[in-house]
Amino acid sequence: MPEFVQIILGLIFLVVVYILTRIGVSRRIRNTAIRIIKDLERQKAFDPGSAVELPFAKANYFRIGLRDYRPKALESLIQGAIVGRTEDGKHYLKERQQPVHW
Repeated sequence: MPEFVQIILGLIFLVVVYILTRIGVSRRIRNTAIRIIKDLERQKAFDPGSAVELPFAKANYFRIGLRDYRPKALESLIQGAIVGRTEDGKHYLKERQQPVHW
């Protein structure tokens, strides 16, 4: 096989691997966001008065083990106006959601 064909196939392989890893990470974040919403529903945190403290709200940089997607998923839920944050760092669902089916 000519060398330029090997280089092109190698580049295509790298692009495919990159795209697949991005898809995998986005699915993990989406599933984690769904679990956060269910957890807030289970704890009945529907307004600032009933807000709860989430132990994973801040990223722990010295954690050893698998990557924790919960802080990133929580931040995306806050930016999407699905979850609210009180001044003292507690979290609640801004409005009751219909069941999420992604």
